[in-house]
Amino acid sequence: MGAIPVYRWRLAPDGYATRRQLRALGLRPGGQDVAAQLERPRRRRGPLVAYLYRVDRAKPVRPMTPGRRAALAKAMTARRTCPTCRRDAGYCIPRSLGMCVPCSDLTSAA
Repeated sequence: MGAIPVYRWRLAPDGYATRRQLRALGLRPGGQDVAAQLERPRRRRGPLVAYLYRVDRAKPVRPMTPGRRAALAKAMTARRTCPTCRRDAGYCIPRSLGMCVPCSDLTSAA
């Protein structure tokens, strides 16, 4: 396999899109390899890289099935439930805390 083309930021030709751009069009890469990449230079670190896929080879996004919807709801409920007090926090529990903010405040004050 040869090297993939590299374009400067905002200078990619038509027909290429990032994953987010494909998703906005209702598409997904569909198993294709990365076709090109964008590089955005930075001053003190290496360049930011975005991978591009061919739009003409992209496939439609798979529809949400009732089983997938139920699994997603269950996963989101698990992310919102505090392991300490077992209540629904109303937001996703921060991984840095590992518990809801009120429980974190109680443990840090003690």
